[in-house]
Amino acid sequence: MEAAGTTTPIRNVSDTALWVAVYRAMESERTDALFRDPYARRLAGQRGQDIVDAMPQGKAMAWAMIVRTAVMDELIMQCVRAGAASVLNLAAGLDTRAYRLDLPSSLRWYHVDFPPMIDYVRGNLSGETPRCHLEYIAADLREPGQRDAVFREAAAHGPVLVITEGLLVYLPPETVAELAVALRTNASAKWWISDLGTPLLLKRLSKSWLGRLRDGNAPFLFAPADAAAFFNPLGWRETVFRSSWTESLRLKRHVRFAGFWNLMMKLSPKPNRDAAIRMSGITLMQPAD
Repeated sequence: MEAAGTTTPIRNVSDTALWVAVYRAMESERTDALFRDPYARRLAGQRGQDIVDAMPQGKAMAWAMIVRTAVMDELIMQCVRAGAASVLNLAAGLDTRAYRLDLPSSLRWYHVDFPPMIDYVRGNLSGETPRCHLEYIAADLREPGQRDAVFREAAAHGPVLVITEGLLVYLPPETVAELAVALRTNASAKWWISDLGTPLLLKRLSKSWLGRLRDGNAPFLFAPADAAAFFNPLGWRETVFRSSWTESLRLKRHVRFAGFWNLMMKLSPKPNRDAAIRMSGITLMQPAD
């Protein structure tokens, strides 16, 4: 068997969007699909399939991304019903929610990513009709001037919901902190949905994906042991946390022998059980004041 990290078709973080799109396509093609993304297979292309085939347990690990997509869909619709009028989808990659979710036509959806990714998505979805007012914005979020201009534009049409799906884990902590402050001060964001992992997740993935991602210039950099301790001083409080493990059982998209592992978890000491539940999940944060 090939050692983890020896080869990978992933060249950069943007390539991970092709990888995840394959998982959305796999779910969409099921008769009992949790969601339908009719564009996922087209967007993933052969390169996306090659990445899944090359990753250790590539197909078997689809459950985590499928659960993430389904839970974020639910939280996004919850925020829209609560009054979100503008959505900042940052490092949006190949996301197609503006086309596939039942969104109000008055909603403004900002699909923000690097110029090459924007060109790729627009080219592949040419002729398709979004459900809401969709704006593609080519910007480098690492540049404060570009970032803040986008944020202020969204704030002018708020209340603002921010989505950072599959983004924060690739950023150094200081960049995440800068982003958190900018979302408060320039976007006046009212809701922030993101996926988060802990050092325990990195440990679990160290013998599979992490080596391939590191070699593909997409290392995992942000996995706070205590998310509250990180985000609370920056003005954000967690109002919802959906554990990837717990949600995988609810949605019936889980690892093999999940029942056995769940029993083992219940029998383990509470600190270990709590750490396992918090290891990976989707969070909804709101301003602390």
